Amino acid sequence: MTATATARTASPALTVELVTDEDAFAALAPAWGRLFERCAAATPFQSHAWLHSWWLSYGRPGRLRLLVVRAGRELLGVAPLMLVSRPLPALVPLGGAISDYTDVLLDDTDDGRAAGALAEALADVARTALVDFREVRPGGAVERVYDRWRGPRRTVPDSPCLELPAASMDELITRLPSGKSGQRVRAKLRRLTALGVQRLTVGPDEVDAALGRLLALHRLQWQGRKVTSEHLRPRFREHLVRAAGPMVRSGNAVVTEFRIDGEVVAVDLTLLSGCLAGGYLYGAHPGLRERKADVAVMLLDACAEHTGGGAHGTLSLLRGDEPYKHHWRPERVVNQRLLMARGRTAPLLTAALCGVTARQRGREVLHRWRDRGQD
Repeated sequence: MTATATARTASPALTVELVTDEDAFAALAPAWGRLFERCAAATPFQSHAWLHSWWLSYGRPGRLRLLVVRAGRELLGVAPLMLVSRPLPALVPLGGAISDYTDVLLDDTDDGRAAGALAEALADVARTALVDFREVRPGGAVERVYDRWRGPRRTVPDSPCLELPAASMDELITRLPSGKSGQRVRAKLRRLTALGVQRLTVGPDEVDAALGRLLALHRLQWQGRKVTSEHLRPRFREHLVRAAGPMVRSGNAVVTEFRIDGEVVAVDLTLLSGCLAGGYLYGAHPGLRERKADVAVMLLDACAEHTGGGAHGTLSLLRGDEPYKHHWRPERVVNQRLLMARGRTAPLLTAALCGVTARQRGREVLHRWRDRGQD
């Protein structure tokens, strides 16, 4: 397959390219990595390793739409997208449902020209499709593109995420609602020490094997219970193993093994960027609970180790509003869905908004039904 790259001049100093070939996508890795470091809003889900690996596992031939803004040879902006036809014709970010945040990358020093160039190129490439950015973290770089969009546009709430400050475990304990809560957590930490739980940071060359153990333990811990089925599929395993090694090497991921008497009893994958650290996935042997080891405390303690120095602004508990997360008194931060249309595709925007309203009303009816059942 021959790489497709269409170029046009966005300004005397900038060019915009449309890349539709995965080999050309792969070749962008070095320049992409430099841009990633210059985009303060970037989350680990915008790293090249994560998105290119995702495309190899989940992408569909002929659907890649990667917009790249250059100044000479250096990248100033990237919009990693794909074309979908259902439920509506749309350009959507790469990363799919297994990515907690989506966004574009824009150089922090951009004076607005790169963001404007991306907005114009998006309008050209979208043609008869809607531009639909889901799960954008507030403050995301794509907001700068949205601000320069000339057609119909709307922002609606998306999934909630819970966030803690980048702090050590001792500092997080002080956030608990009472002294007794803090005492219980410290007792759980002492219990982990008494059990002889040891933490080992896995090196890049050992990541593949460690992730195999993580997924095996993840399957075991959820056996007989409702689990995210995608986490058990071969394509997810291939993506995770392929992405994690390069991310560990670049400092965008840490794999931690927990051992007792030399036996691996749990494995955690934490993803990192300049703005946040977040525990993405873990596997833990069910026997830990039988030994009265608090797995949640063990994992948070390990994750906090990567944020206590202040290198990352936020310790994110990622998507989901599960009750157990509220124990730590996190801030509830709602992701955004940014919808952008052209004049001719305004009906698609209306249809998407109708879908949002219908789903929201459906959730409200379900909650009322559940509450009535509990009563």
